[in-house]
Amino acid sequence: METFANFQSQKAFTHQTAPTKTININGTDFTYRSFGREDGIPVVFFQHFTGNMDNWDPEVVNAIASYHPVVLFNNRGVGSSQGSAPDNVPDMAKDAVDFIHALGYAKVHLLGFSLGGFIAQWIAVHVPELVEKLILAGTGPQGGKAIAQLENHLQQSFVDGPDRVLINLFFEKTPTSIRAGEAFLARLAERESDRDLPSSDETIGNQAKAIIGYGSSRGEDDNLAAIRQPVLIVNGNKDIMVDSINSYTMVQKIPNAKLVIWSDSGHGGLFQYSKDFAKEVNTFLLN
Repeated sequence: METFANFQSQKAFTHQTAPTKTININGTDFTYRSFGREDGIPVVFFQHFTGNMDNWDPEVVNAIASYHPVVLFNNRGVGSSQGSAPDNVPDMAKDAVDFIHALGYAKVHLLGFSLGGFIAQWIAVHVPELVEKLILAGTGPQGGKAIAQLENHLQQSFVDGPDRVLINLFFEKTPTSIRAGEAFLARLAERESDRDLPSSDETIGNQAKAIIGYGSSRGEDDNLAAIRQPVLIVNGNKDIMVDSINSYTMVQKIPNAKLVIWSDSGHGGLFQYSKDFAKEVNTFLLN
């Protein structure tokens, strides 16, 4: 069982160098990386559609790890974790809860990006005693605007070829945003060894089904009103993956929330404005 003491030997690790570890939960191996400060409430990162641990921006993660223990992990069937990924958000969230409990944590902060934000919201509502604070980036509520139109969003992203998919999905069509996107891709390549595995076609298909199901179902009013933890919401002003209006919906209906919107940016605003995002997160968590 993981405890805060295990972080003591890992203070020198960074996102680029932290070793990949494995924990078995009910017969399934989950992979994760834990590093940062040895004391305090850990920040558990929930990743986007198709993403693995190597898709987190080192500039973001390292800045947060300077002040908090951080845990990056692959949920069931994602990246190098074993098993089949669920095709619905509640089951993904239950697996994440099992993972957090298996590490021995009674209280965590959750940072959820996109699909990861859907999962984080479910946990905050259904397992509220586990969550101290919540950061929701580039995400939206159940039944939110255009979330179910995933196929259309993905078709648009491939117009310039597979190498430009993340640029097209995460960044605005302006020179400044595109340059930020290219810098983000360069940072993703900084980890040179022990790289994570890409998610399988089965996992990607199941995640897509989960996103469409989440976006097609209703209940945003009840679910958002039930989130009682302090919440930081961030997004770009032109998110084509999870329409930016969803961020406004969340801040209007969550009782204790703050909203940050960056101009000239899209779904990956947290990576385009990586330094500012990390500063906002650290200020939010430390106050």
